[in-house]
Amino acid sequence: MIRKSMIPCLYLKDQKAVTGFGQRNLFENGDVLRLTGRYNENGADALLVFDFSNTDEEHEKAVGKIREICAAAEIPVIAAGNIRRLEDVKKLIYAGCAKTVINYARVYGPDLLKEASKRFGKEKMIVSLSSLSEYEENSRVIEEYASEILALDDIQDELSSALPVIVHTEENSAEKILKILEGENVSGISGGFISRPEADLLDFKAFCARQGLPVQNPVSEIDWSEFRLNPDGLIPVVVQDFRTDEVLMVAYMNEEAFRMTIRSGKMTYFSRSRQELWVKGLTSGHFQYVKELRLDCDNDTILARVDQIGAACHTGNRSCFFKPLITKEADDTNPLRVFQNVYDVIADRKVHPREGSYTNYLFDKGIDKILKKVGEECTEIVIAAKNPDKEEIKYEIADFLYHAMVLMVEKGVTWDEITRELARR
Repeated sequence: MIRKSMIPCLYLKDQKAVTGFGQRNLFENGDVLRLTGRYNENGADALLVFDFSNTDEEHEKAVGKIREICAAAEIPVIAAGNIRRLEDVKKLIYAGCAKTVINYARVYGPDLLKEASKRFGKEKMIVSLSSLSEYEENSRVIEEYASEILALDDIQDELSSALPVIVHTEENSAEKILKILEGENVSGISGGFISRPEADLLDFKAFCARQGLPVQNPVSEIDWSEFRLNPDGLIPVVVQDFRTDEVLMVAYMNEEAFRMTIRSGKMTYFSRSRQELWVKGLTSGHFQYVKELRLDCDNDTILARVDQIGAACHTGNRSCFFKPLITKEADDTNPLRVFQNVYDVIADRKVHPREGSYTNYLFDKGIDKILKKVGEECTEIVIAAKNPDKEEIKYEIADFLYHAMVLMVEKGVTWDEITRELARR
Protein backbone atom coordinates (compact mmCIF):
# COMPACT_ATOMS: atom_id res chain seq x y z
CA MET A 1 0.00 0.00 0.00
CA ILE A 2 1.16 3.56 -0.75
CA ARG A 3 2.64 5.45 2.21
CA LYS A 4 0.24 8.25 3.07
CA SER A 5 1.29 11.92 3.13
CA MET A 6 -0.21 14.71 5.25
CA ILE A 7 -0.23 17.94 3.24
CA PRO A 8 -1.69 21.07 4.90
CA CYS A 9 -2.62 23.95 2.62
CA LEU A 10 -2.29 27.72 2.77
CA TYR A 11 -4.75 29.87 0.82
CA LEU A 12 -2.79 32.96 -0.21
CA LYS A 13 -4.55 36.28 -0.85
CA ASP A 14 -2.75 39.65 -0.83
CA GLN A 15 0.28 37.80 0.60
CA LYS A 16 -1.74 36.75 3.66
CA ALA A 17 -3.23 33.39 4.65
CA VAL A 18 -7.03 33.35 4.28
CA THR A 19 -9.58 30.82 5.42
CA GLY A 20 -10.50 29.18 2.12
CA PHE A 21 -11.41 29.42 -1.53
CA GLY A 22 -12.78 32.84 -2.45
CA GLN A 23 -12.68 34.13 1.14
CA ARG A 24 -10.93 37.20 2.48
CA ASN A 25 -11.08 36.35 6.19
CA LEU A 26 -7.61 35.91 7.64
CA PHE A 27 -6.54 32.44 8.71
CA GLU A 28 -5.12 32.92 12.21
CA ASN A 29 -3.41 36.33 11.84
CA GLY A 30 -2.61 35.75 8.17
CA ASP A 31 1.12 35.36 8.75
CA VAL A 32 2.08 32.69 6.22
CA LEU A 33 5.67 32.35 7.44
CA ARG A 34 4.51 31.74 11.00
CA LEU A 35 2.10 29.10 9.72
CA THR A 36 4.84 27.56 7.61
CA GLY A 37 6.96 27.27 10.74
CA ARG A 38 4.08 25.56 12.52
CA TYR A 39 3.69 23.01 9.73
CA ASN A 40 7.45 22.42 9.86
CA GLU A 41 7.00 21.53 13.51
CA ASN A 42 3.86 19.40 13.52
CA GLY A 43 4.81 16.59 11.15
CA ALA A 44 3.56 17.79 7.75
CA ASP A 45 5.08 15.97 4.76
CA ALA A 46 4.59 18.84 2.29
CA LEU A 47 2.81 22.19 2.08
CA LEU A 48 0.26 23.12 -0.58
CA VAL A 49 -0.03 26.85 -1.35
CA PHE A 50 -3.01 28.17 -3.35
CA ASP A 51 -2.54 31.59 -4.93
CA PHE A 52 -5.87 33.49 -5.08
CA SER A 53 -4.52 36.65 -6.75
CA ASN A 54 -6.70 38.33 -9.36
CA THR A 55 -4.20 40.40 -11.34
CA ASP A 56 -0.73 39.86 -12.79
CA GLU A 57 0.65 42.40 -10.31
CA GLU A 58 -0.87 40.50 -7.39
CA HIS A 59 0.42 37.24 -8.84
CA GLU A 60 3.98 38.60 -8.99
CA LYS A 61 3.76 39.58 -5.33
CA ALA A 62 2.33 36.16 -4.50
CA VAL A 63 5.28 34.45 -6.21
CA GLY A 64 7.59 36.59 -4.07
CA LYS A 65 5.77 35.47 -0.92
CA ILE A 66 5.88 31.83 -2.07
CA ARG A 67 9.65 32.24 -2.48
CA GLU A 68 9.80 33.29 1.19
CA ILE A 69 7.64 30.30 2.15
CA CYS A 70 9.97 27.93 0.27
CA ALA A 71 13.00 29.41 2.05
CA ALA A 72 11.32 28.97 5.44
CA ALA A 73 9.89 25.50 4.80
CA GLU A 74 11.72 22.34 5.85
CA ILE A 75 9.22 20.37 3.75
CA PRO A 76 8.50 20.41 -0.01
CA VAL A 77 6.22 23.23 -1.18
CA ILE A 78 3.58 22.58 -3.85
CA ALA A 79 2.17 25.61 -5.67
CA ALA A 80 -1.37 25.83 -7.06
CA GLY A 81 -3.63 28.55 -8.43
CA ASN A 82 -3.05 31.06 -11.24
CA ILE A 83 -0.76 28.71 -13.13
CA ARG A 84 -1.84 29.42 -16.69
CA ARG A 85 1.39 29.79 -18.64
CA LEU A 86 4.80 28.14 -18.84
CA GLU A 87 6.22 31.35 -17.38
CA ASP A 88 4.08 30.83 -14.25
CA VAL A 89 5.47 27.32 -13.83
CA LYS A 90 9.03 28.60 -14.33
CA LYS A 91 8.69 31.36 -11.74
CA LEU A 92 7.31 28.97 -9.13
CA ILE A 93 9.96 26.31 -9.77
CA TYR A 94 12.64 28.99 -9.59
CA ALA A 95 11.05 30.27 -6.37
CA GLY A 96 11.80 26.88 -4.85
CA CYS A 97 8.57 24.92 -5.28
CA ALA A 98 9.03 21.15 -5.48
CA LYS A 99 5.93 20.75 -7.66
CA THR A 100 3.28 22.86 -9.39
CA VAL A 101 -0.40 22.02 -9.83
CA ILE A 102 -1.90 22.40 -13.29
CA ASN A 103 -5.67 22.55 -13.69
CA TYR A 104 -6.29 20.00 -16.42
CA ALA A 105 -9.93 21.06 -16.76
CA ARG A 106 -8.98 24.51 -18.08
CA VAL A 107 -8.74 24.99 -21.82
CA TYR A 108 -5.01 25.60 -21.51
CA GLY A 109 -4.47 22.66 -19.14
CA PRO A 110 -3.53 19.76 -21.44
CA ASP A 111 -1.10 21.78 -23.57
CA LEU A 112 0.46 23.46 -20.54
CA LEU A 113 0.93 20.09 -18.83
CA LYS A 114 2.75 18.69 -21.87
CA GLU A 115 4.90 21.79 -22.30
CA ALA A 116 5.78 22.17 -18.62
CA SER A 117 6.51 18.44 -18.21
CA LYS A 118 8.89 18.55 -21.14
CA ARG A 119 10.63 21.71 -19.89
CA PHE A 120 10.88 20.98 -16.15
CA GLY A 121 10.20 17.24 -15.83
CA LYS A 122 6.94 15.44 -15.18
CA GLU A 123 8.03 14.71 -11.60
CA LYS A 124 7.45 18.42 -10.88
CA MET A 125 3.88 18.37 -12.20
CA ILE A 126 0.64 17.54 -10.36
CA VAL A 127 -2.71 17.54 -12.16
CA SER A 128 -5.87 19.01 -10.64
CA LEU A 129 -9.25 17.61 -11.70
CA SER A 130 -12.69 18.40 -10.34
CA SER A 131 -14.74 15.29 -11.12
CA LEU A 132 -14.50 11.54 -11.45
CA SER A 133 -15.53 11.72 -15.10
CA GLU A 134 -12.59 14.01 -15.84
CA TYR A 135 -10.33 11.71 -13.87
CA GLU A 136 -11.38 8.60 -15.79
CA GLU A 137 -11.54 10.32 -19.15
CA ASN A 138 -8.05 11.84 -18.93
CA SER A 139 -6.11 9.43 -16.72
CA ARG A 140 -4.50 7.60 -19.63
CA VAL A 141 -3.32 10.85 -21.22
CA ILE A 142 -2.19 12.26 -17.87
CA GLU A 143 -0.21 9.14 -17.01
CA GLU A 144 2.10 9.90 -19.90
CA TYR A 145 3.05 13.26 -18.38
CA ALA A 146 2.44 13.26 -14.63
CA SER A 147 2.97 11.05 -11.62
CA GLU A 148 0.28 12.37 -9.27
CA ILE A 149 -3.29 13.67 -9.37
CA LEU A 150 -4.66 16.29 -7.03
CA ALA A 151 -8.27 15.16 -6.67
CA LEU A 152 -11.18 17.16 -5.24
CA ASP A 153 -14.05 16.33 -2.92
CA ASP A 154 -16.51 14.79 -5.33
CA ILE A 155 -14.27 11.91 -6.36
CA GLN A 156 -12.86 11.02 -2.96
CA ASP A 157 -15.10 7.96 -2.50
CA GLU A 158 -14.71 6.56 -6.00
CA LEU A 159 -10.99 6.36 -6.64
CA SER A 160 -10.16 3.38 -8.77
CA SER A 161 -7.37 4.24 -11.21
CA ALA A 162 -3.80 3.05 -10.74
CA LEU A 163 -2.49 6.62 -10.60
CA PRO A 164 -1.55 7.86 -7.11
CA VAL A 165 -3.95 10.52 -5.84
CA ILE A 166 -3.74 13.36 -3.32
CA VAL A 167 -7.26 14.10 -2.08
CA HIS A 168 -8.03 17.72 -1.22
CA THR A 169 -11.09 17.91 0.99
CA GLU A 170 -12.64 20.16 3.63
CA GLU A 171 -13.87 17.11 5.55
CA ASN A 172 -13.11 17.53 9.27
CA SER A 173 -13.90 14.10 10.72
CA ALA A 174 -10.83 12.04 11.62
CA GLU A 175 -12.75 8.84 10.95
CA LYS A 176 -13.84 10.00 7.49
CA ILE A 177 -10.32 11.22 6.69
CA LEU A 178 -9.04 7.79 7.69
CA LYS A 179 -11.61 6.19 5.37
CA ILE A 180 -10.37 8.35 2.48
CA LEU A 181 -6.76 7.43 3.21
CA GLU A 182 -7.66 3.73 3.09
CA GLY A 183 -8.19 4.11 -0.67
CA GLU A 184 -5.61 1.90 -2.37
CA ASN A 185 -4.34 4.64 -4.68
CA VAL A 186 -4.63 7.57 -2.28
CA SER A 187 -1.10 8.81 -1.61
CA GLY A 188 -2.04 11.74 0.59
CA ILE A 189 -4.64 14.03 2.10
CA SER A 190 -4.90 17.82 2.05
CA GLY A 191 -7.46 20.41 3.07
CA GLY A 192 -9.21 21.59 6.23
CA PHE A 193 -8.54 18.73 8.65
CA ILE A 194 -4.81 18.63 7.98
CA SER A 195 -4.47 22.44 7.93
CA ARG A 196 -6.12 23.18 11.30
CA PRO A 197 -3.94 25.36 13.55
CA GLU A 198 -4.43 22.96 16.43
CA ALA A 199 -3.71 19.84 14.36
CA ASP A 200 -0.91 17.60 15.61
CA LEU A 201 -0.10 15.61 12.51
CA LEU A 202 2.42 13.50 14.39
CA ASP A 203 -0.40 12.26 16.62
CA PHE A 204 -2.68 11.72 13.62
CA LYS A 205 0.05 9.77 11.86
CA ALA A 206 0.44 7.60 14.95
CA PHE A 207 -3.36 7.06 14.90
CA CYS A 208 -3.21 6.06 11.21
CA ALA A 209 -0.31 3.70 11.89
CA ARG A 210 -2.29 2.01 14.67
CA GLN A 211 -5.06 1.41 12.12
CA GLY A 212 -2.57 -0.32 9.84
CA LEU A 213 -2.05 2.59 7.40
CA PRO A 214 1.54 3.22 6.30
CA VAL A 215 2.46 6.88 6.77
CA GLN A 216 5.44 9.07 5.93
CA ASN A 217 7.26 8.49 9.21
CA PRO A 218 10.98 7.74 9.27
CA VAL A 219 11.99 4.49 10.94
CA SER A 220 15.51 3.70 12.12
CA GLU A 221 17.08 0.85 10.15
CA ILE A 222 19.01 -0.21 13.26
CA ASP A 223 17.20 -0.69 16.55
CA TRP A 224 18.31 1.13 19.71
CA SER A 225 19.01 -2.26 21.33
CA GLU A 226 21.95 -2.71 18.95
CA PHE A 227 23.63 0.57 19.97
CA ARG A 228 26.70 0.41 22.22
CA LEU A 229 26.02 2.89 25.02
CA ASN A 230 28.31 4.51 27.59
CA PRO A 231 27.98 3.57 31.30
CA ASP A 232 25.19 6.16 31.68
CA GLY A 233 23.10 4.54 28.95
CA LEU A 234 23.83 7.37 26.50
CA ILE A 235 25.29 7.60 23.01
CA PRO A 236 27.31 10.61 21.77
CA VAL A 237 26.01 12.49 18.75
CA VAL A 238 28.29 14.45 16.41
CA VAL A 239 26.20 17.12 14.68
CA GLN A 240 27.15 18.30 11.19
CA ASP A 241 25.72 20.90 8.80
CA PHE A 242 24.26 18.87 5.93
CA ARG A 243 25.15 21.51 3.33
CA THR A 244 28.70 22.47 4.27
CA ASP A 245 29.81 19.41 6.33
CA GLU A 246 30.87 21.80 9.13
CA VAL A 247 30.90 20.09 12.53
CA LEU A 248 28.54 22.10 14.75
CA MET A 249 28.44 20.45 18.17
CA VAL A 250 28.53 17.23 20.18
CA ALA A 251 25.71 16.13 22.49
CA TYR A 252 24.21 12.94 23.93
CA MET A 253 21.02 10.95 23.48
CA ASN A 254 19.21 8.40 25.55
CA GLU A 255 16.61 6.11 24.01
CA GLU A 256 13.74 8.53 24.57
CA ALA A 257 15.66 11.42 22.96
CA PHE A 258 16.52 9.19 20.00
CA ARG A 259 12.90 8.18 19.44
CA MET A 260 11.65 11.77 19.86
CA THR A 261 14.23 12.93 17.30
CA ILE A 262 12.99 10.41 14.75
CA ARG A 263 9.31 11.14 15.46
CA SER A 264 9.52 14.94 15.40
CA GLY A 265 12.31 15.47 12.86
CA LYS A 266 14.01 17.90 15.29
CA MET A 267 17.20 17.02 17.15
CA THR A 268 16.42 16.13 20.76
CA TYR A 269 19.12 15.37 23.31
CA PHE A 270 19.58 14.29 26.93
CA SER A 271 21.24 16.91 29.11
CA ARG A 272 23.76 15.27 31.44
CA SER A 273 23.95 18.36 33.65
CA ARG A 274 20.18 18.85 34.03
CA GLN A 275 19.30 15.16 33.70
CA GLU A 276 16.44 15.90 31.33
CA LEU A 277 15.50 15.89 27.64
CA TRP A 278 15.98 19.05 25.62
CA VAL A 279 14.88 19.93 22.12
CA LYS A 280 17.64 21.96 20.52
CA GLY A 281 16.29 25.44 19.74
CA LEU A 282 13.12 25.23 21.82
CA THR A 283 13.99 28.45 23.67
CA SER A 284 16.33 30.11 21.16
CA GLY A 285 14.53 29.18 17.95
CA HIS A 286 17.79 27.67 16.66
CA PHE A 287 16.29 24.30 15.78
CA GLN A 288 18.19 21.51 14.09
CA TYR A 289 16.07 19.72 11.49
CA VAL A 290 17.15 16.15 10.81
CA LYS A 291 18.34 15.39 7.30
CA GLU A 292 20.20 12.17 8.00
CA LEU A 293 21.28 10.01 10.95
CA ARG A 294 24.15 7.56 10.63
CA LEU A 295 25.72 5.08 13.05
CA ASP A 296 29.48 4.49 13.09
CA CYS A 297 31.21 1.14 12.56
CA ASP A 298 31.31 0.33 16.29
CA ASN A 299 27.65 1.28 16.84
CA ASP A 300 28.72 3.70 19.59
CA THR A 301 28.46 7.15 17.94
CA ILE A 302 25.74 8.81 15.87
CA LEU A 303 26.48 11.28 13.09
CA ALA A 304 23.57 13.68 12.65
CA ARG A 305 23.46 15.75 9.47
CA VAL A 306 21.09 18.65 10.07
CA ASP A 307 19.70 21.88 8.71
CA GLN A 308 20.83 24.29 11.42
CA ILE A 309 18.68 27.36 12.03
CA GLY A 310 20.83 30.18 13.40
CA ALA A 311 23.73 29.34 15.70
CA ALA A 312 24.45 25.89 17.08
CA CYS A 313 26.52 27.17 20.01
CA HIS A 314 25.06 28.86 23.10
CA THR A 315 27.76 31.55 22.69
CA GLY A 316 26.14 32.68 19.44
CA ASN A 317 28.82 31.13 17.24
CA ARG A 318 27.67 29.04 14.33
CA SER A 319 29.72 26.08 15.58
CA CYS A 320 30.83 25.14 19.08
CA PHE A 321 34.30 24.45 17.63
CA PHE A 322 35.56 28.00 17.25
CA LYS A 323 38.66 27.96 19.52
CA PRO A 324 41.84 27.31 17.49
CA LEU A 325 44.52 25.08 19.02
CA ILE A 326 46.92 24.25 16.18
CA THR A 327 46.72 25.51 12.61
CA LYS A 328 49.02 24.45 9.78
CA GLU A 329 49.25 26.15 6.42
CA ALA A 330 47.22 24.24 3.84
CA ASP A 331 45.07 25.00 0.84
CA ASP A 332 41.42 24.32 1.51
CA THR A 333 40.17 22.60 -1.65
CA ASN A 334 36.62 21.88 -0.48
CA PRO A 335 34.73 23.27 -3.50
CA LEU A 336 31.93 24.95 -1.57
CA ARG A 337 34.31 26.59 0.91
CA VAL A 338 36.65 27.74 -1.86
CA PHE A 339 33.78 29.32 -3.80
CA GLN A 340 32.36 30.87 -0.65
CA ASN A 341 35.73 32.27 0.44
CA VAL A 342 36.37 33.88 -2.96
CA TYR A 343 32.79 35.19 -3.01
CA ASP A 344 33.28 36.70 0.46
CA VAL A 345 36.47 38.49 -0.63
CA ILE A 346 34.67 39.90 -3.70
CA ALA A 347 31.72 41.01 -1.55
CA ASP A 348 34.10 42.67 0.91
CA ARG A 349 35.79 44.57 -1.94
CA LYS A 350 32.40 45.97 -2.94
CA VAL A 351 31.77 47.25 0.60
CA HIS A 352 35.38 48.19 1.40
CA PRO A 353 37.07 49.23 -1.87
CA ARG A 354 40.85 48.94 -2.21
CA GLU A 355 42.90 51.15 -4.46
CA GLY A 356 44.27 49.26 -7.45
CA SER A 357 41.87 46.33 -6.97
CA TYR A 358 40.74 44.77 -10.26
CA THR A 359 37.52 43.68 -8.56
CA ASN A 360 36.78 47.28 -7.59
CA TYR A 361 37.60 48.37 -11.14
CA LEU A 362 34.84 46.05 -12.41
CA PHE A 363 32.34 47.30 -9.81
CA ASP A 364 33.20 50.92 -10.62
CA LYS A 365 32.66 50.36 -14.35
CA GLY A 366 29.25 48.82 -13.68
CA ILE A 367 27.08 45.99 -14.89
CA ASP A 368 27.81 46.38 -18.61
CA LYS A 369 31.55 45.96 -18.05
CA ILE A 370 30.98 42.94 -15.79
CA LEU A 371 28.71 41.32 -18.39
CA LYS A 372 31.27 42.03 -21.13
CA LYS A 373 33.96 40.23 -19.13
CA VAL A 374 31.67 37.27 -18.38
CA GLY A 375 30.94 36.97 -22.10
CA GLU A 376 34.62 37.19 -23.00
CA GLU A 377 35.53 34.49 -20.49
CA CYS A 378 32.83 32.21 -21.91
CA THR A 379 34.44 32.59 -25.32
CA GLU A 380 37.88 31.86 -23.86
CA ILE A 381 36.54 28.59 -22.43
CA VAL A 382 35.23 27.57 -25.86
CA ILE A 383 38.61 28.32 -27.45
CA ALA A 384 40.53 26.53 -24.70
CA ALA A 385 38.31 23.46 -25.04
CA LYS A 386 39.64 22.98 -28.58
CA ASN A 387 43.16 22.67 -27.14
CA PRO A 388 44.16 19.11 -26.13
CA ASP A 389 46.02 20.49 -23.07
CA LYS A 390 43.53 20.58 -20.18
CA GLU A 391 45.66 23.09 -18.21
CA GLU A 392 44.42 25.94 -20.38
CA ILE A 393 40.75 25.08 -19.91
CA LYS A 394 41.25 24.81 -16.12
CA TYR A 395 42.68 28.33 -16.10
CA GLU A 396 39.89 29.75 -18.27
CA ILE A 397 37.10 28.09 -16.24
CA ALA A 398 38.63 29.52 -13.04
CA ASP A 399 38.76 32.94 -14.71
CA PHE A 400 35.12 32.62 -15.76
CA LEU A 401 34.00 31.56 -12.28
CA TYR A 402 35.72 34.58 -10.73
CA HIS A 403 33.94 36.97 -13.10
CA ALA A 404 30.66 35.09 -12.60
CA MET A 405 31.05 35.64 -8.85
CA VAL A 406 31.59 39.36 -9.42
CA LEU A 407 28.29 39.31 -11.31
CA MET A 408 26.66 37.34 -8.49
CA VAL A 409 27.76 39.91 -5.89
CA GLU A 410 26.65 42.78 -8.11
CA LYS A 411 23.17 41.22 -8.48
CA GLY A 412 22.91 39.97 -4.89
CA VAL A 413 22.90 36.25 -5.77
CA THR A 414 24.57 33.95 -3.21
CA TRP A 415 26.21 30.56 -3.50
CA ASP A 416 23.60 29.21 -1.12
CA GLU A 417 20.90 30.16 -3.64
CA ILE A 418 22.86 28.64 -6.52
CA THR A 419 23.56 25.36 -4.73
CA ARG A 420 19.94 25.06 -3.59
CA GLU A 421 18.82 25.54 -7.19
CA LEU A 422 21.28 22.91 -8.46
CA ALA A 423 20.21 20.51 -5.72
CA ARG A 424 16.56 20.91 -6.78
CA ARG A 425 17.49 19.99 -10.33
